Amino acid sequence: MMQSQDIKSLKDIRFSILDLSPIIKGGTPADSFKNTLDLAQNAENWGYYRYWLAEHHGMPGIASSATSLVISHVASGTSTIRVGSGGIMLPNHAPLVIAEQFGTLESLYPGRIDLGLGRAPGTDQFTAYALRHDRRNDGRDFPEQVAELRSYFNPSDGKNKVRAIPGEGLNIPIWLLGSSGFSAQLAGELGLPFSFASHFAPENTSQALELYRRSFKASEVLKEPYVMVGVNVIAAETDDEASYLSTSMQQQFLNLFRNHPAPLQPPIEAMIDFTSEYEKLLLEQRLKSTVIGTNETIKDKLQKFLEKTGADEMIINSQIFNHAARLKSYHILTEVFQSK
Repeated sequence: MMQSQDIKSLKDIRFSILDLSPIIKGGTPADSFKNTLDLAQNAENWGYYRYWLAEHHGMPGIASSATSLVISHVASGTSTIRVGSGGIMLPNHAPLVIAEQFGTLESLYPGRIDLGLGRAPGTDQFTAYALRHDRRNDGRDFPEQVAELRSYFNPSDGKNKVRAIPGEGLNIPIWLLGSSGFSAQLAGELGLPFSFASHFAPENTSQALELYRRSFKASEVLKEPYVMVGVNVIAAETDDEASYLSTSMQQQFLNLFRNHPAPLQPPIEAMIDFTSEYEKLLLEQRLKSTVIGTNETIKDKLQKFLEKTGADEMIINSQIFNHAARLKSYHILTEVFQSK
């Protein structure tokens, strides 16, 4: 908990969007990409700071597997909002390829591109092997991969035998993402901004942020720690409607628990009819940092979460089946972070 003299209010921090480009039941990836761009354009008008897309593979409910391409799709249809990855799963790629891809993005959309990096595969073990072709590549060399990637953007002596063109010499903000302490400590030691996945690993939030801040060393990038936390938010005109809309997200988590990933499902009236007692406990744990309700409900809960984390920014994920309802949820949230 922050000291009273350090407590921030919601208007003091940035709000951003994490989009998984959901594929809904009965929909197609083409529909998802149209909805993603529509949301990004509205988010830009509403004052959101950045718009990130996440790399997942083999997931029937997520369309953003070719993350760099979808980033370009969003950046080309917007003009001011920052666009980036939340994140690129670096062990799935050669660092040189990511340097070239993001060098290209930064060259096309200068001053607007973020590169968030994670070390998980973002998929199951079989798909991970198809991506990496090495069962030993479990992310343990992530620090070395990050160092290699950064060297392509900022070669120390200009004599690198391998060069990223485009990419070399470009100032592309690099973030580390995590759901545990590994990347938190690495981000602190490197003096990089850190984004924590509270939207699916809320139980590890406090420890990871404490480790990041304790490990932090000032760098050319940052003089002080910078924390962004992921939060699931489902907003609506009434608490009952928001609760109803949230059942799509809950079904998505259940399908993952059951190892049966599926497109995002329509909301249902009673989750209790579809869950075992054990699954209820799993859902409760996974949703600890999730905020569901009206403007006032959300404002109160987000303020408490801000006081707990001391975050500098919140990145909001809203898995809502109906696109119009999803837009409405993000619009309601703007009333919260823009209120004085």
